[in-house]
Amino acid sequence: MRRYTVSTAVTLCAVASLAAAMGPASAFPAAAPPAAHAVQQQSAPPVLVDCLWKPQVHPGDFMLACGDGNSRLASLRWSHWGADSAQATGTNLVNDCDPYCAAGTFHSYTVTVRLDDPKPWAKNPKMQQFTRMSLVYTDGRPDGFRQTMTYPLWS
Repeated sequence: MRRYTVSTAVTLCAVASLAAAMGPASAFPAAAPPAAHAVQQQSAPPVLVDCLWKPQVHPGDFMLACGDGNSRLASLRWSHWGADSAQATGTNLVNDCDPYCAAGTFHSYTVTVRLDDPKPWAKNPKMQQFTRMSLVYTDGRPDGFRQTMTYPLWS
C-alpha cells in the first residue's frame, strides 16, 4: 500500500510541475490567424517536379526525358529562384540516337534554363510548381532544335 501511495504522489507532482511550466492554455494561441497562414503559404517558392514526382528547389540535375533518359540537364547553377520564375545555366546532355538510341552518343550543349508559369501542383495544391521550361542554347544545339525550346512540364 505504501509503495502505491508514493508512486501516486510522485506522478501527481510530475504532472503538476509540467502543468505549471506550460502555463495556462489561454497563453498559447490555438492557431495562427488566417491572414498569417495565407502569407506563409504564398511565400514558399514554387518547385520543379521531377520524374519521380518529387518537388525540388535548386536541383543540380534534372531529367527531361523520363521515359528513356535520352535528355537531361546537368551542372545546373541557379542565379534566380523566385515566386514567378527561376533561371540557371548548365548543360543539356542529349543522345543523338544514331544509329538508334541504345547505340547513340550523348552530346553536351550549354544552356540557359528558364522556369515560369507557376500553378498549384495537382498532387499538393497548397504548393506551387513551375509548369513551363525554356532552354536557350548558347553555343550549338542538337539537330532539329531551335535556339530556344519551350516545353510544358508535367503536373
